[in-house]
Amino acid sequence: MRTGAAAGHRGYFHEAVCYGSDDDLLAVVVPFLTGGVAAGEPTLVAFGERNTALVRAALGPDSGVSYLGGGDVYARPTAAIRSYRQLLADHVAAGAGQIRIIGELPPSAFGPTWDWWARYESAINHAYDDFPLWSMCAYDTRTTPSAMLADVVRTHPRTAMPDGRHVPNEGYTPPELYLLENRPIVPDPLQAGAPAVELHDPTPARAREAVHEAGRGRLKVDDVDDLAVAVSEVVTNALRHGRPPVRFRLWVGEDRIVVSVEDRGAGPSDPYAGLLPAGGAAPGGLGLWITHQSCNHVAMHRGADAFTLRLTAGNPHVTP
Repeated sequence: MRTGAAAGHRGYFHEAVCYGSDDDLLAVVVPFLTGGVAAGEPTLVAFGERNTALVRAALGPDSGVSYLGGGDVYARPTAAIRSYRQLLADHVAAGAGQIRIIGELPPSAFGPTWDWWARYESAINHAYDDFPLWSMCAYDTRTTPSAMLADVVRTHPRTAMPDGRHVPNEGYTPPELYLLENRPIVPDPLQAGAPAVELHDPTPARAREAVHEAGRGRLKVDDVDDLAVAVSEVVTNALRHGRPPVRFRLWVGEDRIVVSVEDRGAGPSDPYAGLLPAGGAAPGGLGLWITHQSCNHVAMHRGADAFTLRLTAGNPHVTP
């Protein structure tokens, strides 16, 4: 990925905006957007309701800026990447030589699901390489926890400052390294108790059956069906590409189902597994991509002697 970002340059640039006040946010956003419009570039905003209103008020009507529904765009990381890639391809097909987008993650991202959104921020340094995109990701330092802001620095090559500077982030870590770092899975409170179901070396069909039995009458049918598809893919991957034994555990709560699948293998070697369709013959890559689109949260952990995938259907936004 290119790391420069200045007027007159074209290509792919990915920057953070870490702001502590509305004035600081507007000091970056307004010239970024008006500069794009003046240059004849597609210029888009994907903010939540509050900051969208703030930007609209600052720019006034008929500004030439397009507004996306921030919450709709950022439903799940893989879906966001797929949606943006299609949006960018459409603009390029229409003749765009450069595209500008500034967005922000929804509040729900700053909780137990942060790990996969941090992976998203890292992965898009590669995912949009094919497009002439200048993107900015806004983070409010008043509400974003410090540990998450540290991940922001590590996943964005530069930070755009209110005074107009674009400062390189010394802590930036390329995605092919960041995405393969091992991080512990934050336990779901349900996992403090015994699982409702535990299976050893299950067939994919038996794993799907367990999900359907557990979810009957608890979650929406579509959520249960999606989890069953994801579980089938994960168990198939573990049996084909992992190392035995495969351990399947399922916990049930009032508003969610949590499934853990563990095998003795090392896990996928592709750093983008789950976030992008697998390239070439990467084992299990397509299954993980499907899984990331079928669940409300997917967490991965490479232990000393095991690889674990945890899938959540329903509401993952709980405090440990």
